[in-house]
Amino acid sequence: MEGYLKMMESLKKYQNPEGLWNQLIDKSDCWTETSGSAMFTFAFIKGVQNGWLDAEAYAPATRKAWMALVPYLNEKNQVGNVCVGTNKKNSKQYYYDRPCRTGDFHGQGPYLWCAAALMEK
Repeated sequence: MEGYLKMMESLKKYQNPEGLWNQLIDKSDCWTETSGSAMFTFAFIKGVQNGWLDAEAYAPATRKAWMALVPYLNEKNQVGNVCVGTNKKNSKQYYYDRPCRTGDFHGQGPYLWCAAALMEK
């Protein structure tokens, strides 16, 4: 739990003005990436729901993240701005240059996790 709490605190600091996270989360000039953002949002949702995260401190960031994800869903219910599979490289430029797709399963699944979690009571 200590690692989870530390990660959530750090992620909250790096949430971009839109409410999501960038491909390189600590680089404001890098593009918004939705699959990782949806996974982080899911972790925030479950943390608030289960009382692991202080709702007063984290619920606003959680809501902001979910509301920022919604516009990335197109008319075919495909999530956009999903980074294609990425290997480990020792180059920032590699990550800046990663292509993004719409409808890639890396983004569809985490988006659905968020939606399902938000429907839980």
